Amino acid sequence: MPNTSAKLTWCKASIGEDMNWWIKEISDPIHWEIDGLGIIDPRQFQHILDLMEPLNEYGLQTDLVADAFYSFGIDEIQEDKSVLLKRINDNILDSEDPLFALPDVLDEDKGPYADLLDHITKLRIKLLNDLIDFAQNLTVEELEEEIRESQNGDYLEGRATHYFTELTSILEYVPEGFELDDDDETTPKSEDEVLEKDLADVDAGTDTEETIVADETMKWDEEEEDQEQEYEEHTSPPENVPTSEKSD
Repeated sequence: MPNTSAKLTWCKASIGEDMNWWIKEISDPIHWEIDGLGIIDPRQFQHILDLMEPLNEYGLQTDLVADAFYSFGIDEIQEDKSVLLKRINDNILDSEDPLFALPDVLDEDKGPYADLLDHITKLRIKLLNDLIDFAQNLTVEELEEEIRESQNGDYLEGRATHYFTELTSILEYVPEGFELDDDDETTPKSEDEVLEKDLADVDAGTDTEETIVADETMKWDEEEEDQEQEYEEHTSPPENVPTSEKSD
């Protein structure tokens, strides 16, 4: 396939209702179909890089990441709030400027972006099998099947799956019933729910006990006050009675 990157010099993008950026015009409409063509904004791309960081110890190849995207910088903001993006030839991983990332999807099955998806999928599976004690090891096919089901759901509802969603779905994937916490430890959700319920019961029991003790203490105080008042009424002389009468 001839190298068409030279023809890809600019594109126009606007933000959609889903808060993702979508291509509206492109300098190479012959090779690029803009219908449903998304582009990853700088904030999203940094988030993707952060999600990839745990994969470094499992063999992440950064050259695959760099090759998978065309980088663009903002050249002009249009009156309709769309942006004109100009192609930047710098390596997107080395640039200090915030850049938009357009996946290289000219060959959806064997291109650089497809290679990256395959690569991070395998590494994510390695990470999950390492951190979670499954009864049977998780497979790449299981992850890919769930991703396809999600994308098919978007298609049936008339939505295109944005590349940011596709990437994060892989990088954040955890099988149903399990969780990864900040320390990369996993606990089945069912156990978490039981633990949370037990803690809630304990808290509720403690609060109830403290309330009961407080109520009974208040009642004892009231009884003591009544007894003191009754004693004073019986022992104190009547009011407005002359002293002489008291002595009689």
